[in-house]
Amino acid sequence: MQQRLIRTLDILFSAIGLILGAPVLLLITILGYFDTGSPIFRQERVGQDKKPFILVKFRTMKVDTASVASHLASTSSITRLGGFLRKTKLDELPQLWNVLKGEMSLVGPRPNLFNQEELIAARDKLGVYLVRPGVTGLAQVNDIDMSTPQLLARTDALMIKELTIGKYFTYILQTVVGRGAGDRARK
Repeated sequence: MQQRLIRTLDILFSAIGLILGAPVLLLITILGYFDTGSPIFRQERVGQDKKPFILVKFRTMKVDTASVASHLASTSSITRLGGFLRKTKLDELPQLWNVLKGEMSLVGPRPNLFNQEELIAARDKLGVYLVRPGVTGLAQVNDIDMSTPQLLARTDALMIKELTIGKYFTYILQTVVGRGAGDRARK
């Protein structure tokens, strides 16, 4: 019952977000063309049941940046617009499309890359891949990123176990008001 309600809320909020956010999405896309020439970033990620899906975000790094986890990328790869988008978390807005399609939830474990083997093993062991990945969650609002795979997997498993409708709204609200730094790039 709770899973169905969360999915309904995901559909409702992502549809509203895409409709009301259309002017912002359009503006960032236009600015992104001037920034990198390729404003939309697409990357294969690990989804529910370890099925691959294509995550969509606004590009925050130079086009030729290696396809690695953010904490392994250099901060020198982050563009000026990208720094602003990361700080404000506006780079995440296109993921509302992933949520609407059912590939993600607004709240869940952040989707990782297939080459993050230590994280995959830790999450697999704790059943994290039984749920849809999310745009935000307990780890994100507490500044736990993919650079600490064991801690991240434990935090994700705890969030999944204790997720209620109230906590769903709490994680979203905390993200909107700026709690958590998101995935960090190395200096």
